[in-house]
Amino acid sequence: MPVTIHIALIHYPVYDRQEKVIATALTTIDIHDLARLARTYGVDRFYVVTPLRSQQELARRLIDHWVTGWGARYNPTRKEALSLVRMADDLEEVLTGIEQEEGRRAKTVATAARRYAKAHPYGEMAELIRKSGDEPYLILFGTGWGLTREMVEKSNYVLEPIEEKGYNHLSVRTAAGIILDRLLGGEVR
Repeated sequence: MPVTIHIALIHYPVYDRQEKVIATALTTIDIHDLARLARTYGVDRFYVVTPLRSQQELARRLIDHWVTGWGARYNPTRKEALSLVRMADDLEEVLTGIEQEEGRRAKTVATAARRYAKAHPYGEMAELIRKSGDEPYLILFGTGWGLTREMVEKSNYVLEPIEEKGYNHLSVRTAAGIILDRLLGGEVR
C-alpha cells in the first residue's frame, strides 16, 4: 500500500500578531485553492480544522455547492477537488479519523515560519516520506500567525521555514504550494 498524505488547515489553536492563542476565520479562497492543490499532488484528504460552528457551516455550504449542488454540474474538476475536504473540530478528531480509516495513526508534520531546533530540511523529509511504505502522514498548516509552539513541539516532525532571500511571511496558500511541491513534487531540493 503506498504512503498516504493528508493535509490540515488549522484555524485553532493558532497565534495572532501578539502571539495570543486565537481561532481565525475561514476564507473560502483557502478552501478552494488548497483543495485544488491537494488534488494536484495526490493528497488523500484535506481537513479544515475549526471548533467554530459558524465557520464550519460556511465551509459546508461552500463544499455542498461544489460537490452536490449546482457547482458540481457547472465545474466537475472543482467538484473532484472539493470532494477531498473534510471538517473537524480539532486535530485529535482528524488523527482519530485517519486512524479509523487506515488502521494506523498518522505521523504529523508541522510547518512554521519560525525556526525550531528539531526542524527537518525538505529533501530529508521527502525521502523519509517516500521510504515509509504505508505510513500515513498529516501535514499541518497554520492560519493567522502560525501554529502554536505546543502544537509544533507535539508534532512528529517539523519542517524548516521557507526562507528565500530572507523573507518568509507568505500566505498559507502560497506556503502550502511550495511545501507540497518540495515534498511530493518531482525534483526535491
